[in-house]
Amino acid sequence: MKPKASTKEGPSPSELIDARIAELGDWRGEMLARVRKLIRQADPEVVETWKWRGVPVWEHDGIICTGETYKAAVKLTFAKGASLEDPLGLFNASLEGNARRAIDIHEGDKIDERAFKALVRAAVALNTAKRGAARPARKKPKG
Repeated sequence: MKPKASTKEGPSPSELIDARIAELGDWRGEMLARVRKLIRQADPEVVETWKWRGVPVWEHDGIICTGETYKAAVKLTFAKGASLEDPLGLFNASLEGNARRAIDIHEGDKIDERAFKALVRAAVALNTAKRGAARPARKKPKG
C-alpha cells in the first residue's frame, strides 16, 4: 500500500491512523496496528482513509472495513459483511443487519490471521465484482 503524503490541509489518512495508534498507547493501539498490518498484507492495494471525524477506514473499490476503538473493544466493521462467507465465525457483532457485520476484539483475544486475511480478500473481491458489474458493457459498433 502506498500511503498518501501529508497535504496542505493536514496529515494524510495514514498519518492520522499512525497517530491514533500512538495516542491509544495500550492493547487497543497494538491490536489496531496488528489488524492494519494484516489488511495491508491481504490487499497490498488497499487505500487508507479517515472518515466520520476520526474513524480509520480501509477501502478498495469501496469500503472493506472500519477500525473503531472503544474503551473495551476494537471493532472492525465490514461494510458488506452480511454478503461474505465466514466459515470460522469471525463475525461476532452487528449480526442482525442486512449489510454490515463486525468483529469485536477484546483485550487478550486472539485473531485467526489466516481467516481474517481471507475475509479481507473476500470483501475486496465483492467490491471489485460489484464495481465491474455496475458498469454497462460497451456495445461494439455494427459494421
